[in-house]
Amino acid sequence: MFNARLDQLPAYPFPRLATLLDGIEPGQTPLVMSIGEPQHEPPAMITEAMVKHAALWHKYPPGAGTPELREAIKNWLDRRYNLPTTMIDRDDHILPVAGTREALYLIATTVIPQDQPGPKPKVLLPNPFYQVYCGAAALNDAEMVPLAAGPENGFLPDLDQIDANDLDTCALFFLCSPANPQGAVASRDYLEKVIGLARKHHFVLAMDECYADIYDTVAPTGALEVSAAQGGNMDNILVFHSLSKRSSAPGLRSGFVAGDPKIIKRFTALRSYCSATIPMPIMAASTALWNDDAHATANRDLYRAKIDVAENVFGNRFGFYRPPGGFFLWLDVGNDEAATQKIWKETGVKVIPGSYLSLTDATGHNPGKQFIRIALVHDLETTRDGLTRIAQALDS
Repeated sequence: MFNARLDQLPAYPFPRLATLLDGIEPGQTPLVMSIGEPQHEPPAMITEAMVKHAALWHKYPPGAGTPELREAIKNWLDRRYNLPTTMIDRDDHILPVAGTREALYLIATTVIPQDQPGPKPKVLLPNPFYQVYCGAAALNDAEMVPLAAGPENGFLPDLDQIDANDLDTCALFFLCSPANPQGAVASRDYLEKVIGLARKHHFVLAMDECYADIYDTVAPTGALEVSAAQGGNMDNILVFHSLSKRSSAPGLRSGFVAGDPKIIKRFTALRSYCSATIPMPIMAASTALWNDDAHATANRDLYRAKIDVAENVFGNRFGFYRPPGGFFLWLDVGNDEAATQKIWKETGVKVIPGSYLSLTDATGHNPGKQFIRIALVHDLETTRDGLTRIAQALDS
């Protein structure tokens, strides 16, 4: 009575973490730094917009979003990536979605061919990866091809090492920049290369850019920015953005997909049958957030200050580096599970083993095995306390 493909899913990271720590008493007051849930104060404009538009709760929201929301998203893309104002059409190139988790999953249903002759279509994904990529591949009967993204290749998949057959049979390539969990940022040259591969081998490149407005010193290049330099050609490209991280509003469940209009049209048709739509008051709040850059700048400054604290606490120990983007630390601790248990037992700080965010390859190698991920989502002093506790446990 169940979908047998569910059995192909690896265990989800957080239940695994609960099992790992079960029965171990935390040594100090518990502090959760395992989950990338922003704890910064959400902008007041969210409440203001929702109160102002509270009368709209009785309306079914349009699946494609309001024209005002799509216009705000278009204008943000233009500003953020310095796009020609004629490149993005709010009606043809943009689709608001109820959070990018759902959209990243459903794009696989849209673009992975079913019941075609020959080998199974493949989904390429970085390893480590955001778990939804894996679920999207498995439940659409595609073969997952994890691409190691370790320190030896700058924490991004080595595009030159991808098997030619995997490229020829690829239907979908998930790529995250800034990367979760490592914070690596794909360069313009890297994006040009992967876009070229998508077009040469006829697969869809799904660029997860949800951390694009959280960076240390240089704003990450985006796939649409590269497309603009190629004359505005968006063939085979989709970008995914969210207000969860940019605006510290994960509970808003609001994001968008933009890019190739042919795919956007088909994706819109699919979502008409199966997807939740963003309520009208939340769309009004989302419109206000995309129209405002000041709160995103202030948010970014808060994360930068916490990375400064992390650099002061860890220095050059445990493989610490300043992540170019995102708000995670990816520390080299040798044995991820043992370190996670030790940190919890001695300090009460909860982190997550890197191997829980990665797949073990055919050779038995898991590229996350020696790392832990730490989420810098709390206020500055709480973060300082947590990182100090972690350092003390690792030093001991």
